Amino acid sequence: MYSLLFRLLFQRMDPERAHHLAFGWIRRAARVPVLRTFVAAVLAPRHKALRTEAFGLRMHGPFGLAAGFDKNASAIDGMTMLGFDHVEIGTVTGEPQPGNPKKRLFRLVADRALVNRMGFNNDGSAAVAERLAARKTVFRTTVGVNIGKTKIVPEDEAVADYVTSTERLAAHADYLVVNVSSPNTPGLRNLQATEALRPLLTAVREAADRTVPTRRVPLLVKIAPDLADEDVDAVADLALELGLDGIIATNTTIARDGLGLKTPKRTVEAIGAGGLSGAPLKVRSLEVLSRLYARVGDRITLVGVGGIETADDAWERILAGATLVQGYSAFIYEGPFWCRRIHRGLAEKLAASPYATLAEAVGAETRKATA
Repeated sequence: MYSLLFRLLFQRMDPERAHHLAFGWIRRAARVPVLRTFVAAVLAPRHKALRTEAFGLRMHGPFGLAAGFDKNASAIDGMTMLGFDHVEIGTVTGEPQPGNPKKRLFRLVADRALVNRMGFNNDGSAAVAERLAARKTVFRTTVGVNIGKTKIVPEDEAVADYVTSTERLAAHADYLVVNVSSPNTPGLRNLQATEALRPLLTAVREAADRTVPTRRVPLLVKIAPDLADEDVDAVADLALELGLDGIIATNTTIARDGLGLKTPKRTVEAIGAGGLSGAPLKVRSLEVLSRLYARVGDRITLVGVGGIETADDAWERILAGATLVQGYSAFIYEGPFWCRRIHRGLAEKLAASPYATLAEAVGAETRKATA
């Protein structure tokens, strides 16, 4: 049913307009008590075997919504209604900004991929903090808050910009993510270098502790798939040194070659710059995740994201070392039953495996490969 709707309606629409249309439907459905209860019963049945604990937080399962879909914390309950076990909102910047000029979101349908150069369009950390503070919880879920640099802020003032967002948002976050890996904000990826990343993460950690003295807000960093292997190792070592709670691997890629794209090269070139996400990212994202787990083991929680379409993909990330997995791009192509299929498939995978729990399965294949 959804595949037909996608071909007849969404595929013919501008991708950003289609996103806002679907987003609006989800938000409206979540506001109607009887309807949201029915939708959640159908799309979000719970599997006890999938219950997950990550950085001290208990979740119904390991599968969450990656940042980028709900930039302004407007549909947390709606996305939970659809079955996501955690929702990562953002990326949120210190100041509100419109993002890059349109057209800025593109589909590569043949590749089940997206290219975006949105540019962190969001309402700003003050407005998002106010929205989170006023939120009346309908469905219990874990809410991550992904923060990034305001575009007009110079690179040498980035730390203060991140600290501002942390001070506003930390109290409302179950966990915080420092995003230094989007390709759509000039200079942002330079912050992945350890000499720039160390003071940034240290300042955000101190700001979170100062702002929320009653609990430790877990802090994660999100990295790009385009990092060289030695830089992945350097980030892993820095995360251990600073006592980070997690690493998210990975963000979108600026690469176009070597991904096996089916979309004609001239079409891809005509789209231009932007981060590519979806199925073509699967191989490199898995490589980065496995490398990270081989480096940090169980000392840091890893979140696998990038090219996850099926329960097989999610299970592969868990075996590689991910405690949590996230998706976004495949949701555009799979539709509202996607989470249900992922959960059912994961439960079947776990039942057929030699592992009693998902926690036992985390990193099992990477440990074998490095033994």
